[in-house]
Amino acid sequence: MSTDAIVLLKADHKAVKRLFREFEKAGDEATKQKGDIVRRIIEELTVHTYLENEIMYPEVRKLLPELEDDVLESYEEHHVADVLCMELWSMDATDERFDAKTTVLIEVVEHHIEEEEDEWFPQVRDGLGRKQLQDMGARMQEARATAPTKPTQPSALKKAMDAVIA
Repeated sequence: MSTDAIVLLKADHKAVKRLFREFEKAGDEATKQKGDIVRRIIEELTVHTYLENEIMYPEVRKLLPELEDDVLESYEEHHVADVLCMELWSMDATDERFDAKTTVLIEVVEHHIEEEEDEWFPQVRDGLGRKQLQDMGARMQEARATAPTKPTQPSALKKAMDAVIA
């Protein structure tokens, strides 16, 4: 498998979108199944956002300062998704707002994925060399083994993002 950071992140996007479709196909009566799917979505997103927040975004921000506004917007989109993930993690699938909250999470994440893949990733690929993307991807693969799989308190995450941004 390639260690290109963008290839790895696109593979994550594909996996989470597959889970989104599973959730949407589960139907109204499949409460336990939906709860299990949402747990998997949250775990996938938690790992993915950790890799982007800790490795991809800081490095791109440093190496491609012209993309700083995009990086800052991505941090904020992650924050919104993280808040939704934290709330969903603590909810029961039978909660009347569970499906609605999951639908909003899906919409937020799909918008984020579309922006990254259509606009941001091409700019990053143009601005960074192949070796830089492979090195970044190798660090991401290594970090994946110890990345958190459960959401953290949004306030703690916000502090960590603020420290990176400062």
